[in-house]
Amino acid sequence: MTYASFAVSLDPGATTADRVQLAADLARRFEVTLTGVAARCLPAPIAVSDIRQAEALYAEEEARLREELARVKAAFETNAAGAETDWRSAAGGPLTLLIECARASDLILIGRRGAEDPDPGDMGVMPGPVLMEAGRPVLIVPPGLERLEAARIVVAWKDTVEARRAISGALPFIRRADRVFVATAGSGARFEGAEDVARFLARHGAHATTHLLARPAVSDADEILRFAQRQDADLLVMGAYGHSRLREWIFGGATRDILQTTPICSLMAH
Repeated sequence: MTYASFAVSLDPGATTADRVQLAADLARRFEVTLTGVAARCLPAPIAVSDIRQAEALYAEEEARLREELARVKAAFETNAAGAETDWRSAAGGPLTLLIECARASDLILIGRRGAEDPDPGDMGVMPGPVLMEAGRPVLIVPPGLERLEAARIVVAWKDTVEARRAISGALPFIRRADRVFVATAGSGARFEGAEDVARFLARHGAHATTHLLARPAVSDADEILRFAQRQDADLLVMGAYGHSRLREWIFGGATRDILQTTPICSLMAH
């Protein structure tokens, strides 16, 4: 697998410039096109006395949105200097537009949305729905990161379709890494599966080793992140596990914790 195009979710928030710089650096290194994606819904109509007043209010909101999108685009072009770029914007739902752009993207980059993270406003998207609907690997970027070396990668292995898809989506990173740590927790059978994965990655040119983690007294996510920090890793690759309920995707366990707290970039797939 090779990459040809990335899409990055944009908003007027304080962390967007860093995310764009990180995305643009990756785009230059992989020689791909980076598409900036920004959208916001126009406010719902309010009670007015006549149709002319309604039209005037709508025109004001439309002009305000055009100005906001123009500012976001200008910031995107400034922070993505040197990369081949494209631009998509709309008056509509930001998640809807991002999912549409996933049709022509190998990787989607979005900001982490933890409880302590800055609010991206109405243009922001939550990682969970993007993972569920995009059909592409998603790179979740914590605030404040301007560059991803991906020199030391932890693959959180679990014998599932999601984990296999995440590994496939991360292969261009894995091939370039200095070290790849395939980590799993649990039984010897899981360890044997992890060894199979390490051999598979070695055939792709990766320097991969296998690691069996003890059953954690803390959460699985904490144990994965502690292991990644011990290895001085800056990229975590793992499957995203959840279930549906009336069109809402609800995550549990390690997936939810990683989405909200990870201090390093996480490449995930569902």
